[in-house]
Amino acid sequence: MGCLRNIIRAIILTLAVIGFLSLGGKELVMDLLRNWVNPSQSTMIEKAQKVGDFSNINEEFEIEKATGLMGYNAVVAEHKATGQKMIVVDSGSKSLISAEDLQSENIEEKIKTTIKKVKYQAISVEDIAVTKKGYINSYGIASPYIKFEAKIKKFPIDDISGIVAVAKTNEGKERILISINEREKYSHLISEEFFKQIK
Repeated sequence: MGCLRNIIRAIILTLAVIGFLSLGGKELVMDLLRNWVNPSQSTMIEKAQKVGDFSNINEEFEIEKATGLMGYNAVVAEHKATGQKMIVVDSGSKSLISAEDLQSENIEEKIKTTIKKVKYQAISVEDIAVTKKGYINSYGIASPYIKFEAKIKKFPIDDISGIVAVAKTNEGKERILISINEREKYSHLISEEFFKQIK
């Protein structure tokens, strides 16, 4: 009796699967999987709202990731033509680096200390040198930044250049802004264009 019941269940299950597939179930599952693995730009911009308003960014930029991990929310974008990466981090109450740190004389040491604090890092930064200090517009205000050059390990490129800035939102919360590329390909104009669009 139990064996017959299992055979009937298997037949019903097989018919249900065949019916589901014949009604377009395979396409539905594939679309759901595709959207989960590679969400659309509108979905990414919606997720990025935790960090800032990215709805006005130029179409030459693409948001690659908008994620929350270990108490941090981050958005990673790329300039399509050059591969330059822009990262915006909301560190919440666990401030990694402040605007005052960027303006201090010992900023290189502070950056090295901050890098050591970040657990599970996939890259190792060495020989970091600050080459310039200035201000960049983001979240509607002028924010201090430092331009740097560094050597990194465990990464396809080993000489990078970029900026680190700290902006404040209208609510007074700090956002860390990072833009990096290969040393000879880094463009400050690309960084300015991207960051000024975030509100």
